[in-house]
Amino acid sequence: MRASLIQIRVDESESVAGRRSRAAELVRARSGADLVVLPELWTTGAFAYDTFATEAEPLEGPTYAVMAEAAKDAGVWLHAGSIPERDPDGTLYNTALVFSPSGDLAASYRKIHRFGFDQGEAVLMGAGREPVTVALPETTVGLATCYDLRFPELFRTLTDAGAETLVVSAGWPERRRAHWTLLAQARAVENQAYVLACGTAGTHAGVPQAGRSIVVDPWGEVLAEAGPDEEILTVDFDPAKVPATRERFPALKDRVLGLAPPRH
Repeated sequence: MRASLIQIRVDESESVAGRRSRAAELVRARSGADLVVLPELWTTGAFAYDTFATEAEPLEGPTYAVMAEAAKDAGVWLHAGSIPERDPDGTLYNTALVFSPSGDLAASYRKIHRFGFDQGEAVLMGAGREPVTVALPETTVGLATCYDLRFPELFRTLTDAGAETLVVSAGWPERRRAHWTLLAQARAVENQAYVLACGTAGTHAGVPQAGRSIVVDPWGEVLAEAGPDEEILTVDFDPAKVPATRERFPALKDRVLGLAPPRH
C-alpha cells in the first residue's frame, strides 16, 4: 500500500482560496498512491484562532467540494485534513473529512480533544464525541487530530474498533516537536499499528510549525520522516504486518485494565 502525506505550508502570504486550489493540485499529482493525507486546519492554520469564525464552512462547503473532486480525479482515498466546520446550530468544530476514490464522503470526524487550556480552540470550538474508523480495501483506518495524539485511550478505542492504521492530521508547533515524534512512535508500539502522522510546515499566527510528518510501523520503527519545510512524504507499507505483529507478539491479549468494570 502506498501513502502520501502532503506536508503543506500554511502562512499568511497565501489566501485560503489559493491554498485550497494548490492543495487540490497536490492531491491530483498523487494519483499513484492508495491513500493521501493532508494536515489539520490547513485552510486557516491551527493557531489562527481569530480566523476560525470567519473562515468556518458547512461540512459540504468549498473545501469539501474541492477535495471530493480532487480525490475522484486522482482515484485515491483522501484524508483531506480538517476544516473549521460550522454546524447548522452555529457551533464550530475541528472536523476531518475522508473521501473515497469515487469522491464520496466516506467519513467525517470531529476532533474530540481540543487544545488551548481554556482558551483558543478549547473555547471556540465544540468537542466531538465519537471515535471514527474507515474501512479501506487494504486496512481499517482510525482517525485522530493533533492534540488527540496525547490521549492513548482514544487510540486504544480505535484499535478495539478494528483499526490497524492510525492516521493523525496535525498543526503541531515546532517548540514541541520532540513530543510529536515520541508520541507517534508510542501510539504505534502500544497498539501494534501503523501511524501516519501529517503536519503542516510554515508559520501562521506567529507560531512556527514543526513539519516532520512521520510514518511508523507496528514495531515503532520510523519508515519515513519529513523535514521542516513543505514536502510530500511517500512511503510503501504492508498492512499485513499488523496482524502478523499482533500474532507474533500478542501483547494486546494480555490487557487487564479497561476490559471490564472493576469489581468492588
